[in-house]
Amino acid sequence: MITSKNLHKELTVGQLATRSGVAVTALHFYESKGLIKSNRNPGNQRRYPREVLRRVALIKVAQRLGIPLAEIGQALTNLPNNRAPTAADWQVLSAQWSRDLDERINQLTALRDELNGCIGCGCLSMEACPLRNFGDVLGEHGSGAQLLATGSDPK
Repeated sequence: MITSKNLHKELTVGQLATRSGVAVTALHFYESKGLIKSNRNPGNQRRYPREVLRRVALIKVAQRLGIPLAEIGQALTNLPNNRAPTAADWQVLSAQWSRDLDERINQLTALRDELNGCIGCGCLSMEACPLRNFGDVLGEHGSGAQLLATGSDPK
């Protein structure tokens, strides 16, 4: 139970995991990537300021939107470490991410619309294939799906 006495008390990693719904291992991973920060107590145990709860929530929302952790980390570098992200902070981040998401939606829509034309070919190196070999760029390297087995991707 949170009282006014412990309102500003730092959280253990277990408390942060419980409150945020994120696994302890994920919190350690976020910290290793610089997305969140902890302090160490005299026993060298991690202690998280309460504002980390909002950072974790922001990370989880961004991940659900499909934003890569590297981009999330870059965005978080623009926020002060000593306070929770504010609504104004979120507006700046969401405006940037909205543009990226719109572009991704456009790409996925185009991919979906072109998918039916290629689903049965099995070749993936046809000149008309808009999914894997747009413009037949692999044609100069040989034919067929053998190129895919090598793991080479000239794009």
